[in-house]
Amino acid sequence: MRSMWFLLAHSHHDEDYQSVLSERRYDSGLFTPIEDLNALSESTFTTLEHPAFPKHSVRIKKTKFCDETVNAYTGYIDVEARHLFFYFFESRSEPEKDDVLFWTNGGPGGSSALGLFMELGPCRVVSANSTKFHPESWNSNANVFFVDQPVGVGFSYASHGEYASTTEEAGKDIAAFVHVFFEHFKKFQGNPFHMAGESYGGRYIPIFAAEVYDQNRRLVDEGLQPINLTSIMIGNGLTDFMSMYPAYYEVVCTPVTRDPILDIATCVRMKQAVPRCIKWAQRNCVDTFDMFSCQAAISFCQNEIMEPFDVLGLNPYDISGKCEGDEADTLCYPITKDIAHYLDRPDVRKLIGVDPSVTHNFTAANMTVNAAFVATMDEYHPTYHYVSNLLDRGIKALIYVGKNDWICNHVGNERWTLDLEWSGGEGFRNSPKREWFVDGKVAGETRSFGGLTFATVIGAGHMAPYDKPVETLQLVNRWFDGEEL
Repeated sequence: MRSMWFLLAHSHHDEDYQSVLSERRYDSGLFTPIEDLNALSESTFTTLEHPAFPKHSVRIKKTKFCDETVNAYTGYIDVEARHLFFYFFESRSEPEKDDVLFWTNGGPGGSSALGLFMELGPCRVVSANSTKFHPESWNSNANVFFVDQPVGVGFSYASHGEYASTTEEAGKDIAAFVHVFFEHFKKFQGNPFHMAGESYGGRYIPIFAAEVYDQNRRLVDEGLQPINLTSIMIGNGLTDFMSMYPAYYEVVCTPVTRDPILDIATCVRMKQAVPRCIKWAQRNCVDTFDMFSCQAAISFCQNEIMEPFDVLGLNPYDISGKCEGDEADTLCYPITKDIAHYLDRPDVRKLIGVDPSVTHNFTAANMTVNAAFVATMDEYHPTYHYVSNLLDRGIKALIYVGKNDWICNHVGNERWTLDLEWSGGEGFRNSPKREWFVDGKVAGETRSFGGLTFATVIGAGHMAPYDKPVETLQLVNRWFDGEEL
């Protein structure tokens, strides 16, 4: 079944969708949204298009998969030669009323299948051949997207080898997909919409949300309903790489998380290197970006501040234990191999609609994508200014951090939230940090003011929902409900 719209004149096909949106109006009477998701086929894709986004379409099918207690869908966001794979699960509660959550994992190059099958999705992979129902899934009270982005990640692919190499490039495709989806599925339109991510999501999410917000203004001008963008949610994020370098020292050499790990002599050398690292990186990566000089600064910081930890054999995502397996192969979590084997099964690929052109084995982390972002030094562009601008426009921000993480730790994340320049900055800094509880037990600490909330999760590492599913579900449910932690 194929939708009947795509109504802009062919002469405008190759115009940038933003210029089309701002300069051309379309006849909304010729656009027919899909009112009933149940009408979608389980065997073939339905292609969704919208005249406001001539370069973007969505292929979607209904899928009995992972959690058969809810409606589930899979498909592709098609952007000319680029095709982004997604999973969508309706809420277990009241789908038509509940919030909508967009989720992406990090990397860059990490598949959101890890978030789905290992952390917050409605089922968890338990072996290469089976999944089990996950009662603490975040779709308990929300409709949840998991998107493999940018192109090349997971089951996403490019027809002509096109890859994004910056977060800004990736953000335009995500924003267009969000708007195309909501224009078609009216039953979710107007529901609170949250954009969430983990790790490199600390860079992705502020930029993606800003793109959605800015695009909203153009949509209103075109007579379209804007997305009800309500908040961003960042778990153990890399939002400000500069905050992390001194924090790497603090986590392993001071008792901010647990007893110091490294020997005194090594800690003294690290401490002495921190000021030089910060000065050099600030000058060449932030104040004025010079790729060659920035690379030299980062090399110094990594050798002097990160290398001493790397030789310990500890899990950089959870310093309470050793890395299990080769980090390059398992990301220190052998379950990632089971997820890959499960998604390589031909019957699973057919069920969820993986495009036949995707013949390579599934990988949890695509290093080609990672290398493309590394080549542009994308990670060395802080995104806290996006966060402050979103806050000042009424978009809330939840920054949560598992305390056992080293690579994107709670010390560095708390530091940038305290340094953030926004209208509520002084109030946030003056707000006391307090404990928050789940079932009468301390789950972590939190500070909140205005639209900004910072929270730690005790006993969790980099992937907090994996380690503490009950506590993190309580965290997000309270966030959705507008309650204090």
